[in-house]
Amino acid sequence: MILTVTPNPALDLTWHLDSIRVAETHRADAAVARAGGKGLNVARVAHAQGAGARAITTVGGRTGEEFAAELQASGVPHRLVPVAGSTRRSIALVDESLGDTTVVNERGLNPTDAEWAMLVGEVADGLPGAGVLVISGSLPPGAPDTLLPLLIGIGRDAGVPVIVDTSGPALLQAADAGASVLKPNAAELAEATGLDDPIEGARVLLDRGASLVLLSRGADGMLAISAAGSADGAAESLHILHARLPESLAGNPTGAGDAAVAACAVLLDAGVDDPEQILRRATAWSAAAVLMPLAGEIHSSWPDLERAVEIRPLPAEPVSPSHDYDPKDPE
Repeated sequence: MILTVTPNPALDLTWHLDSIRVAETHRADAAVARAGGKGLNVARVAHAQGAGARAITTVGGRTGEEFAAELQASGVPHRLVPVAGSTRRSIALVDESLGDTTVVNERGLNPTDAEWAMLVGEVADGLPGAGVLVISGSLPPGAPDTLLPLLIGIGRDAGVPVIVDTSGPALLQAADAGASVLKPNAAELAEATGLDDPIEGARVLLDRGASLVLLSRGADGMLAISAAGSADGAAESLHILHARLPESLAGNPTGAGDAAVAACAVLLDAGVDDPEQILRRATAWSAAAVLMPLAGEIHSSWPDLERAVEIRPLPAEPVSPSHDYDPKDPE
């Protein structure tokens, strides 16, 4: 079973427009609203593909009421921690003519210490029987610095692999805490490490304690970077695999990274930890998510995409920066 934690959930609102013109008025059909946040998207994808999954997150205010109702209707198993602050919103504007998506994210409100303690308790209670812990998404402004390491530590103490998909200083915190897998995109990795070269950026995360870095690079595919450790824990040599599809896909990229995390989680939960198998499935599911109108879904053609994925080893040399399928992740 895959247990996902979303520290900063959002009610996702998606509008599809013929085209977006700056400083002009647009008309659209009613927005599609659904409970979102990166961890919830991971749980949705895993659940839809037949894997056991349970999502844990917070909920509050009027937005939270709509959030909770939609999540209940979705059928995804979940536990919601009530908080005083209103659940934030994430707005995606899909330009149909260009195949581009513009995202506006509210930052979110920080729960109280007591509310965070309830969420941590739900995670601890949910781990028995779980095969993977996924912590996915941003932290709300003001969140305790100890929160992410505490959650990772709970997972490690339970003996399960921990996947973390986050950004900024939290990405370095996750590496320091010994997350099994980190999944940044190129921009997030550069921001966190201060290094433009993604290979060297990944080396920093591995040296600090991560075991595998899945690095999304948009139309240029995805990298899986792991290391053989030395006695002092630093990476002696890197093992780098590059996966990509023969052709890039146009669509809505906002859930692509979450689908990649879901692929990794499903395989780890099944006992598959081979980086090449994880990379192939993550690349295919990420691409299949681009073909869907909403985050948290993947196209049924993913097995064909998986067969088409091309994988080759890379030397541990500088790689030119690129962009992710989801450079403006909604969470």
